[in-house]
Amino acid sequence: MAQQHLDPTDPTAGAVTADALAGYLRAQATEFLRALRQHRENGGAAAGGSEASVGAARALRRSARRISASLHTFRPLLDPDWSERIRPELAWLSGTLALEHAYEARLERLLLALHRLSGATFPAQAGTVDASAPAAGSRAAGAARVGAAAPAGAASGNPGTPTPDRGNLTVGAAKAGALLDRQLTLARTRAHSTALQALGSSRFHAVADNIAVLASEVPLSPTATTIPLHPLAAAAEDRLRDAVSALPLVTAGHPYNAEALIHGLSPDPSPHPQDAPWHQVRLLLRLHRYAREVLRNGDCVDVRLLTTGEALDRHRDASEAAAAAAQAARTPRIAPATAYALGVLHADQRHEVEAARFAFQQAWQKETVSTA
Repeated sequence: MAQQHLDPTDPTAGAVTADALAGYLRAQATEFLRALRQHRENGGAAAGGSEASVGAARALRRSARRISASLHTFRPLLDPDWSERIRPELAWLSGTLALEHAYEARLERLLLALHRLSGATFPAQAGTVDASAPAAGSRAAGAARVGAAAPAGAASGNPGTPTPDRGNLTVGAAKAGALLDRQLTLARTRAHSTALQALGSSRFHAVADNIAVLASEVPLSPTATTIPLHPLAAAAEDRLRDAVSALPLVTAGHPYNAEALIHGLSPDPSPHPQDAPWHQVRLLLRLHRYAREVLRNGDCVDVRLLTTGEALDRHRDASEAAAAAAQAARTPRIAPATAYALGVLHADQRHEVEAARFAFQQAWQKETVSTA
């Protein structure tokens, strides 16, 4: 059973000095360098690469996020010039490495949703590539991937015949899936190329050199030893609470948000403004969680923060998936049945957005429980 602990951001708790921050940053820098070595030994994060290379890229992003967040939260303890110079570079690296995986996960999410909504079957992406297969991202490749469903279903004795109320959706689901596959596979390929270029650039090597220095020596400010960490961590928590208090938590349980749905299907491709505050809360929640790790040397796990973080991750994924469906629906000269299927898919993902907001509301209002 989880046990309750004192909040590590409590200013009345025992003092935590700059040594704790320095030790945390050195540990994260060491993790970064270890992940970088594994990444190089496994040939980099290639599309469809080994599990080891994908895990190494994920570890790189994880360490970069924690270092960047700590530099932001505990700015007064660090050399300002060095901190302001490296923090944007870490954000650039983490964001660049995350894009390829994000497009892959988004495609899988949308194809699974189409299958759930229409009854059509969409095979998972193949782990190996046939040399005679159509080129990735082409119209033929998308049609081949989505169109292979019928024989597979017949062979299993379950042809996947849709119910009558799904008939109109099923007509366009296959073409909608092929269109999404073509667009997101192309985006993923471009993100992969961008990541490879970034990892071979002088910009990345400069970041790696800075992290190597950080692993042995943390550039603290002259007054770092006189500044306690608790008030800075408490300030990060206050910013999170202020942002959460501005969210419409009372209406977060509504199962259908017509305003966001209408905006998503409008000609305006910009994200809906009501999503931005939730994305900001997700970032502030990460800053608060990483600040707690610094204070507790990484051995404090808050169940509520983990649950709310997972809900906000689902919110972001569903929001971006809905935007991808809406963008596909704006493709010129697509069939009405395809546009209809994409519209239903967009509405489904906006429903998932509302469900994630409700889950966040339920988790946030629970009492804080920590495990150590």
